[in-house]
Amino acid sequence: MNTKFDVVIFGATSFVGKILCAYLMREFGTAAKPGARKLSWAVAGRSKAKLQDLLGGLGPAAADIPVIIADAADDTALKEMCKQTRVVVSTVGPYALYGEPLIRACVQTGTDYCDLTGEPQWIRRMIGAYAEQAAASGARIVHCCGFDSIPSDLGVWFLQQQAMTHFGEPCTTVKMRVKAMRGAASGGTVASMVNIVREAAKDPALRKELSNPYSLVMPAPATSVRQTNVSAATFDKDFNAWAAPFVMAAVNTRVVHRSNAISGLAYGAKFRYDEAMLMGKGFSGRMRATSFAAGLGGFLVATAIAPTRWLLEKTILPAPGDGPSPAAQEKGFFDFRFVGRTEDGRELRVKVTGDRDPGYGSTGKMLGEAAACLAHDVSKADVAGGFWTPSVAMGAKLVDRLTKHAGLTFTLLED
Repeated sequence: MNTKFDVVIFGATSFVGKILCAYLMREFGTAAKPGARKLSWAVAGRSKAKLQDLLGGLGPAAADIPVIIADAADDTALKEMCKQTRVVVSTVGPYALYGEPLIRACVQTGTDYCDLTGEPQWIRRMIGAYAEQAAASGARIVHCCGFDSIPSDLGVWFLQQQAMTHFGEPCTTVKMRVKAMRGAASGGTVASMVNIVREAAKDPALRKELSNPYSLVMPAPATSVRQTNVSAATFDKDFNAWAAPFVMAAVNTRVVHRSNAISGLAYGAKFRYDEAMLMGKGFSGRMRATSFAAGLGGFLVATAIAPTRWLLEKTILPAPGDGPSPAAQEKGFFDFRFVGRTEDGRELRVKVTGDRDPGYGSTGKMLGEAAACLAHDVSKADVAGGFWTPSVAMGAKLVDRLTKHAGLTFTLLED
């Protein structure tokens, strides 16, 4: 397919879109920049003025970056945009409200796509509606290429690679625990979370779907293993600490199970996986875990009820377009710990770390490298059209990019 660009950033003026564009400018510059890593890219959105303001803030060299005008609801403009690029990156959320027309345009034109969605109910709908068409057109659709769910998905993949090297077989049980993390939520992320709760409050079938750890395994697995779900304060013997629910587990665990399914059960038919946050040891750790779990539960209840949801949105929650400052992003980080066991009890541990605010500074880098990886490192002959996860579509090639350029580490921990 002859295209003008390797990557087009759709929604470039969103909060994460701006971070992503700044990262691409630093890492790749423009197509004409001598010595830069190879990537030809453009920005896209509905407002020409806002796009030009964005480029103006990236410095004089950014004047060479092309601008494409397209609205999320304009099918014709979206298709014309897709025809010009190998990969479209979308930062326009909530995806359940605005994302489907671009997926449709990509699968119709055979254009590859990645995003940073954390909305499993929407991903399931897109797989059900467009998987066959994507396979036919050659479009590779890779959701969850940010903090949701690259650290979890590639962390499990990395652990299983180590298990195969050391044990000759995968770990049938893996758990991830957030050891430490510093970051803040943007208005866009909060809007996506609130929309999921709003949808679920009105739809009993959706509530059932969201509680299913195999919801993204389509068709449904012939057999399934009961999965652990950390929904309250829990003492974790593996880490000798108290744990609390991790809000991102609702999407991360589903992505990891989909990776296992579409890789031909590379992790085994009896694979179990769960996530939680470590809150400390002793009585103080227990109290922190209990308080956090109660607070998270209260927030979900409040957002499910229209009057309290309205009050939260008007008084407490960040508005779309708001988010952590550049200084706060620089100070952010995350440290994930994974422990895996084979069926006969052999164990290994790995850690995955990132050097920026996880949902924004780090997500911008992960998303940029995922798009570049999809454009340059993964041929259509190796990965055909369809709906993929980051680990199955890109695996070692993406890990290499993330460790060399995006501030992530993947480390085997020795006893």
